[in-house]
Amino acid sequence: MNLDAWIATVRKGECLAENDLRKLCRAVCNLLSEESNVQVVQTPVIICGDIHGQFYDLLQLFRTGGEVEAGSRYVFMGDFVDRGHNSVETLTLLMLLKARYPRNMVLLRGNHESRTVTTIYGFWDECQKKYGGAEPWKWCTEVFDCMSIAAIIDSKVFCVHGGLSPSLATVDQIRCIQRRQEIPSEGSFCDVMWSDPDDSVPMWAVSPRGAGWLFGPTVTKAFINDNRLDLICRAHQLVNEGYKYHFEGSELVTVWSAPNYCYRCGNLASILKIDEKVCIPHQYHSFHKAITLNPTEVKTHITDRYELHEHPRRRIQITLAYDKCKLTLHFKFTLLNIARLP
Repeated sequence: MNLDAWIATVRKGECLAENDLRKLCRAVCNLLSEESNVQVVQTPVIICGDIHGQFYDLLQLFRTGGEVEAGSRYVFMGDFVDRGHNSVETLTLLMLLKARYPRNMVLLRGNHESRTVTTIYGFWDECQKKYGGAEPWKWCTEVFDCMSIAAIIDSKVFCVHGGLSPSLATVDQIRCIQRRQEIPSEGSFCDVMWSDPDDSVPMWAVSPRGAGWLFGPTVTKAFINDNRLDLICRAHQLVNEGYKYHFEGSELVTVWSAPNYCYRCGNLASILKIDEKVCIPHQYHSFHKAITLNPTEVKTHITDRYELHEHPRRRIQITLAYDKCKLTLHFKFTLLNIARLP
C-alpha cells in the first residue's frame, strides 16, 4: 500500500479506488483489533468531537490543530460519517492517517459508526453513489466494529463519544465490554454511545433519543471521584459555541467539531488541546464559510460574540482560524496577537 500517495489523493477530495479501499479497511481493522477498549494516551494531544462527513471542515481542523504528518496527536471521539456530503472521503482520510501514523491517531467509535444508523442517515447511500454498490460500506462497518470505545489521557482525562451508564461505575468495566459487534439497542455499550448530560436530572432519566440515558451532576461527580479523573470529555451533542461545560462546573465538557452543522446550523466548532499544564479549546469556522477580516475589524467582531469559560486548574485560550488571518485571544478577551496565516 502506498499510503502517502493515497493520502495525497484523498486530500484533494478524491475517493480511493474500490480495491485500494478494501486493502485499507483490512489493514486498519488489523491495527484497531490490537488496541484496547480504553486507549491509553499521553499528552500533548488534541481531542475532537463529531465530524459527520464534513470533509473540508476536517481539513480546516487539521490546519487549526496541526497536521498529523507534522507530529500532532489526535483523539477523535466518533461520528465520522452521516449527514455531511463527504463521509466517504472523511472516513478514508482518517483511516489513512491511522494506518500511516498509528501512534498519532486514536479513533473512538460513536453512535453513527453503526450499520443501522448509517443506512438511515446517509453513509450507505453515499457509498452506493460513489462506488456503485454496498461492498465498500460493508468493509467500513467492519472497521467500525474494531474501534475502541474510550480513551484516557494521562490517567486524568476520560474521553468517550456519548456519556455514562448506570451499569458502569469504573473505567476498568469498559475494558470488559465485547466491542466487536454492532452497537446494541441497550446495555452499557449502547449507553456510552448514546447518553447525554442534563442539568435538570440529578441521577438518571430516560433519554428522549430512545437509547442511552440522561445523566446528571451527582453521577458525574461520583464517576470522576471513583476513577480519580479531572475531566470527562465527550461529543455527541451540537453546541453552538463549539464546546460547553456542564453542571456549572468544569469536570464535564462537550466538544463539537463540525462547524455550520448540516450546512445550515451556523454553529462554531472546537478542538480541545491538552498538554501537561494547559487546556486550550480552539474554535474555528467552516472552511467553505470562512470569513476574511482585516486586523482593525477583528477585535470588535470577536468581543461582541464569544463568552469563554475559565477552567479552575488550567489556563484557557481561544484561537479562531479564518481564511486570511489568525487571532489569539486571552479568555478575558485581551487581544494577544494577530498573525497572518501563510
